[in-house]
Amino acid sequence: MFSTEPGAEFQKLWAATALSNLGDGIILVATPLLAAALTQDPAMVAGVSFARHLPWLVFPLASGVLADRFDRRRAMALAACSRSLLVGALASAVVFHAGGLPLLYAAVFLLSTAETLFDISGVTLVPAVVAPDRLPRAYARLAGARTVANLFVGPPLGGFCFGLAPTAPFLVGSVCLLLAGGLLVQLRGVPHVPVKRSGNVTAEITEGVRWLWQHPLLRTISVTLAPLNVTLVAQNSIIVLLAQQRLGLDAAGFGVLVSVYGAGGIVGSLVADRLIGWLGASRGLRLAIVIETAYPALFVLSSSAVQAGAVFALFGFHAVVFGALTSALQQQLTPPALRGRVESAARLFEHGSTAPGALLGGAVAASFGLAAPFWLGTVTGGVLIPLTWRAFSAGGVAAARRDTLAPPTA
Repeated sequence: MFSTEPGAEFQKLWAATALSNLGDGIILVATPLLAAALTQDPAMVAGVSFARHLPWLVFPLASGVLADRFDRRRAMALAACSRSLLVGALASAVVFHAGGLPLLYAAVFLLSTAETLFDISGVTLVPAVVAPDRLPRAYARLAGARTVANLFVGPPLGGFCFGLAPTAPFLVGSVCLLLAGGLLVQLRGVPHVPVKRSGNVTAEITEGVRWLWQHPLLRTISVTLAPLNVTLVAQNSIIVLLAQQRLGLDAAGFGVLVSVYGAGGIVGSLVADRLIGWLGASRGLRLAIVIETAYPALFVLSSSAVQAGAVFALFGFHAVVFGALTSALQQQLTPPALRGRVESAARLFEHGSTAPGALLGGAVAASFGLAAPFWLGTVTGGVLIPLTWRAFSAGGVAAARRDTLAPPTA
């Protein structure tokens, strides 16, 4: 069914992921530009970001149920094509000057809602086309595609197209999403594991959440990521001010700093498989928590833009490798019929921290200074290291692998 190397079917999935993320990168820049063309009210422009993040707080668990109930390949294709139509409709609205901000908010909200189904189905589809021992490489390659599309190609292309005509980025984005859907339809030989439907969506969601919570290793990973992401988003919410006031970067310099992070991520995607194989899951997890603890302190102590850029690049490298390791572990340890719901529960831990983290960052920085969110991240990581060290031991990981076929019961 699959080979030891990612084959043709994975290449289709990779290409579809790259095209979808290219469309996302274009739209990510075009939507706030459109909002700014409609209003100069900062709160109204920020509403676009709120509409984009809200579905990840509301719908990931429901999307996990859909990913388990239906053929994940078709779910991804349907999500991509639906998003293509939505973006095309938004382009038409721009042409006819219809809808204004309410329509833009609604379109962004629906696009992000469909994205929850696309992303969750995509992560859980990988084990169907890649051998278990090649999952870290596969997830790293997918992360590399997302990084290039979202940080290097999509945003500048979206800005360039918007400069040509406000409709242009939406038309290009719509085509990218449609092509992604077409590639997904062509996936062959992908088995679907049918779920015994209870008829009760709440019960199915609860089953996935309970399974994740009762699995010691995966529960520890999810519970650890939640506070780490809260503090990371808190840092990112004010990092532009730190870059300007402490490092002396202008807008262009800050753009370069963000790109350096992406460059580190691309390098990480190229070596993640070999690095994870050399370290092993246990040492990889333990090292990741140490890096998560050290990074904020190293960044805030940087005395120059070059030093900060080096730290940022290393963290981008780490983020991709850590993401590949945790994604591979989760898919390897979760029964196929539960992968969508368990992934959605884990995503809720991860993405649910976005909004509160941003609010926390602003409040802490306003009260204690721009460095405070970074020191908060280091303290948080320092508290988590002793709490996770045992769960991330070689024995803990080995026990989790032995229990793969015997999931915890209620």
